[in-house]
Amino acid sequence: MPDLLLFTAALLLCAVCAMSADRCPDCGTTPVPYPLSTGDNCGDQEYKIRCDAGTLRFDTLNNSYSISSISPEIQRFEIRPASFEGNTCVTTDLPTEGIQLNESLPFNVTSSNTIMFLNCSDSLLRSPLNCSSISLCHTYINDTQEAAVCGDSPICCTFRAGGSTTSYSIRVREAGCRAYRSFVNLDYATPVSRWPEPGVEIQWVSPREPVCRSQSDCTDGMNSTCAPDPTTTGVSRCFCKSGLWWDPVGGFCAQNVTCQDPDGCGSTNKTPLIAGLTVGIGAALIGAIIAILVYKRHRRIKEAQDRLAKEREEILNASKLIYIASITFQSIKGQLCQNKKYCIPFHLN
Repeated sequence: MPDLLLFTAALLLCAVCAMSADRCPDCGTTPVPYPLSTGDNCGDQEYKIRCDAGTLRFDTLNNSYSISSISPEIQRFEIRPASFEGNTCVTTDLPTEGIQLNESLPFNVTSSNTIMFLNCSDSLLRSPLNCSSISLCHTYINDTQEAAVCGDSPICCTFRAGGSTTSYSIRVREAGCRAYRSFVNLDYATPVSRWPEPGVEIQWVSPREPVCRSQSDCTDGMNSTCAPDPTTTGVSRCFCKSGLWWDPVGGFCAQNVTCQDPDGCGSTNKTPLIAGLTVGIGAALIGAIIAILVYKRHRRIKEAQDRLAKEREEILNASKLIYIASITFQSIKGQLCQNKKYCIPFHLN
């Protein structure tokens, strides 16, 4: 047990000993995973968000939206879309024309969003969007109190985000649609009463190694080296040293852990031996199974042949008995008929 605990501790140390980037402190009770950055000295500066009085916010080109959840393992977070303006079918971000992302930054709207444009003009009927009378947006309008006011505006449209025109924006405007709603991972067969809260899912691309001006900018100089980026002129990054690899989710140079033995690993490579034994044992098992199946089949055939031979022998023996009985009877009959008064007219069938 102590060896297992030491082994586990060693693995954990391997995961953090090569740290190359600083994660930002929590915002209130919400962790801020790398590469998201809420300050100048943490995270990756290209992945800026804000911590505002304990609430994380995401700034677009023209507005700011609160972040409701973050999923670092899939590199996504969800923002709350603008609400309706009073008792109208108009969202509060209409003056800034909805959500518009900076295409030069590593964020985009995912295809997990089902977008509903509401309060639309006739021009949308010429678009490729589903603006028919059976579009899902009508179900939303008819079955929710929040959007009931949009029932006075008969044209609405539904589509999945993530195409070339919606990867970086969900646009509302006076000449088009004046309101919108978005739902993440929406199951269209689910009743509206069981739909999730409105939200817009944003994805970030995997970050590169941290930018540096000198070796001192690399948090752990023992595991990374500040060197020119071959893909970007005039930029240097903290590249992991040999034997390490850059983990974009954790934001560190991780070691290649190949040994899983709590008792330690020697230098002898046992992989070929293990592979050979596995293949050998597998082949032996397959051979044994085939041999058993062949033997059972052969035994069934032999038993059937023996049973048939016995039945034939019994038939032959019965025929011989009948023949002998017939001959004996004919002999006795011949002897009795020599004296006609004792000749009895009966037959053996």
